[in-house]
Amino acid sequence: MQDAGFSDRVAGVLVGGAAGDALGAGYEFTKPGPAAVIDMIGGGPFDWAPGEWTDDTSMALAIVLAAVNEPGIDLDAVAAGFVAWFDSKPPDIGNQTWKVLSARPSSALDMQVVAMSLTGRTGGNGSLMRTAPVALAYLDDAAECVAAAGRVGMLTHYDEHAVEACKIWTYAVRHAVLNADFGGVREYVGGSAQSAYWTARLDEAENGTPDDFPNNGWVVHALQTAWWAITTTDQSTPEHLPRALEACVRAGNDTDTTAAIAGGLLGARWGASAVPARWRAMLHGYPGLTGADLPDLAQRIAAHSC
Repeated sequence: MQDAGFSDRVAGVLVGGAAGDALGAGYEFTKPGPAAVIDMIGGGPFDWAPGEWTDDTSMALAIVLAAVNEPGIDLDAVAAGFVAWFDSKPPDIGNQTWKVLSARPSSALDMQVVAMSLTGRTGGNGSLMRTAPVALAYLDDAAECVAAAGRVGMLTHYDEHAVEACKIWTYAVRHAVLNADFGGVREYVGGSAQSAYWTARLDEAENGTPDDFPNNGWVVHALQTAWWAITTTDQSTPEHLPRALEACVRAGNDTDTTAAIAGGLLGARWGASAVPARWRAMLHGYPGLTGADLPDLAQRIAAHSC
């Protein structure tokens, strides 16, 4: 049975992710000092407008638009959305994602084949940053939610750690929408084949500092940074959401992505209403949408899976 905050939490998945993304955009590749004010200032290395989201949310919205009109997620539509975004010449695109999309694959299968062909460091954070919306399409089916997270992730990141990170986080987002808590992270990890590895990583995040997992362009350290911010800030009120997003930004380095990752789960727990109204009003970006459009898109996807 859906509680009174359910619709707010559904909307929060997209609004929270976009807010974290836009908040961190102006601080990317820096580490703000303790006296620095964290706000939606824009700028940064790619000169974003204040409140403008980056590749994290733009790619997430390709998934959203592939799920909004029918149940489930059409992988070919996701792949086409990724290529259309690539063709828009975005100012920022991850190296691994660029390698895949620059081949302009014509289907989801072709895209995955390109991703599978890559060698070297293939565990970037570019699939985890966009995974939260997958949860909205499978609120009625935990197993299919996890499977879909893996499928969508492998379109560009055919890597064991990246795939498992997407499964963990998407499961947790779904759990938060349904139960209004963060218990899904540990619940999934506890029953997974990689339980020992990820339990140790979560323990490190909860008991360490960002200096212990500084390479947050790597998917494992990105998840740890987001989980550190969520679990080490005061969770007693909805103010937890902006506090934890600020913590992600202060952690430094890939600030837009770690805050986007955290924001999707924070929004799923606390709802879109926990995102400061001024931030919500500023949100905008590719493909010509604003923060006001995100709740309706989220509700339309969730309506197919409830």
